[in-house]
Amino acid sequence: MFIEEQAQELITAVTYVKDNLAPQIQQLADKIIEAFKNGNQVILMGNGGSAGDAQHIAAEFVGRFKKERRSFPALALNTNTSTVTAVGNDYGYDVVFSRQIDGFARKGDVVIGISTSGNSKNVQLALELAKERGCYTAAFLGKDGGTIKNVAELPLVVKCNNTPHVQECHIFIGHMVCDLVDQAF
Repeated sequence: MFIEEQAQELITAVTYVKDNLAPQIQQLADKIIEAFKNGNQVILMGNGGSAGDAQHIAAEFVGRFKKERRSFPALALNTNTSTVTAVGNDYGYDVVFSRQIDGFARKGDVVIGISTSGNSKNVQLALELAKERGCYTAAFLGKDGGTIKNVAELPLVVKCNNTPHVQECHIFIGHMVCDLVDQAF
């Protein structure tokens, strides 16, 4: 019974994404396509499982998704443990991503924050700075979108309170974006 209930809850969450977020997913893919054509990059970030998702999506762009193509510039800010721990130690954990946005982000880049709660302070601060720098900002969020839904230019909110299912939908969204980008090149 438990497995069937969890499967049904995931189906409901994925159906929500299909029925409510398809235009936003296409919009994000279009912005990333434009950025790559203009020589810009995609920067992703998240904490915990969302850090893993950020790293996963960046790898799909740098390596390949489904077809052979040139490598696209993408990085996950949570992967350099020396930077994350040094900035966290010297400045505080709230700025581990915004400090890197300060160093890496350029006008025209696409910056994606991932937060299942929508309330990760370090993701929010980084998106705020990225927007100030002229980057296009998007966020993969869960629950009600939290405070980040009001910061990102394109909040993709998976309205589900089950964190694992939100994360599963975030990877689904990321894979759809990667597929649409692949198709454009």
